[in-house]
Amino acid sequence: MHVLVVEDDEVTADILENALHEFGYDVTKANDGREAIEAIRTGKYRLVVSDWEMPEISGIELCRQIRQRCSSGYIYVILVTSYSGTQNVVEALSAGADDFIAKPFHPEELRVRLRAGERILSLESRDLMIFSLARLAESRDPDTGAHLERMQEYCRLLADQLSGHERFRDTIDGEYVQLLHLTSPLHDIGKVGIPDSVLLKPGRLNQEEFEIMKRHTVIGGETLDAAVRAHPEARFLQMARDVAWTHHERFDGSGYPLGLCGREIPVCGRIVALADAYDALTTQRVYKPAFSHEKAKKIILEGTGTQFDPDVVEAFLQREHDFVTVSRRFAEQDAYALEPDDSKAGIRERDLVQGPLATAGVTLCENTTPLATAAVTLCENTTPLTPASSTPCP
Repeated sequence: MHVLVVEDDEVTADILENALHEFGYDVTKANDGREAIEAIRTGKYRLVVSDWEMPEISGIELCRQIRQRCSSGYIYVILVTSYSGTQNVVEALSAGADDFIAKPFHPEELRVRLRAGERILSLESRDLMIFSLARLAESRDPDTGAHLERMQEYCRLLADQLSGHERFRDTIDGEYVQLLHLTSPLHDIGKVGIPDSVLLKPGRLNQEEFEIMKRHTVIGGETLDAAVRAHPEARFLQMARDVAWTHHERFDGSGYPLGLCGREIPVCGRIVALADAYDALTTQRVYKPAFSHEKAKKIILEGTGTQFDPDVVEAFLQREHDFVTVSRRFAEQDAYALEPDDSKAGIRERDLVQGPLATAGVTLCENTTPLATAAVTLCENTTPLTPASSTPCP
């Protein structure tokens, strides 16, 4: 991330620059408030570290001018000052300063305060991006409306239940549950790159169409991975990428696009896989009636250890009554799902290719060969993952 240092004293400016470089920031120096305003006009800087006392435009006046500007995003300002006392604090906060650091400063204190600023900026960027991308996906696929909201709730229920499991206690905490609730709507964001002739086809996909449809996981994963590389500090982007990339992986290793198996699959991907399956099974679409909760439950149980992580299935069983409540709350037509005529039920891959629907008598194009893709490091793994490992699943 770029940091703008505004300091008229050359020695102090160099000390700040060296410390920030050490922390991994890109640094630009401005010698006074006027240079700082010109730099800010470029839109390049979201973090500003400024001296309080400078000629012509002071740090306080710089804060005021920043807040008066119609910027495209929030600018976080830290004032470096030798002033203290309530009156000075009130004046600076009223002018628009976000934080202070006293002279002489300790580099580690500066690092911590900058990280706090990054968290604030990340929240703004996160909510805007997720809302925009989720709605973009919705505009391509008419079935993704309430699906996004239901998915959020199902994922939250599963993650919350798993947080008390000994195996997941170190991975899933309150923040994890909130991030998954926030990012799960992006699981199918890659479908924006799938042609309408495939995405909206009401019948069975042929082999060629199926291979095209499978690309939505790669398109979504690669798009979000590019965002992760640009903003490596944003944990929500890491989780959104992993969800998009791995929600069609199967616990037995026959999924796509990477052919991961067992606990190679990030926890978020395993959770979203079950939530997505349940929603596809229990909701009515223009091309299929809804399955009852009991039938959906039976199909999911049959996929334990093959399609789904057994621990995630157990979490589903512990919270199944909550699943029913969510399903009914978001029901688009009837409060209770109707049993379908399986012999007539058709389904498009975009709901669940090679998933539990196949066990329910629904005809799908069957192909379990993972797509070839570059090695990628997912946030819950410490080494790059490669496609189609020959190691048996645990």
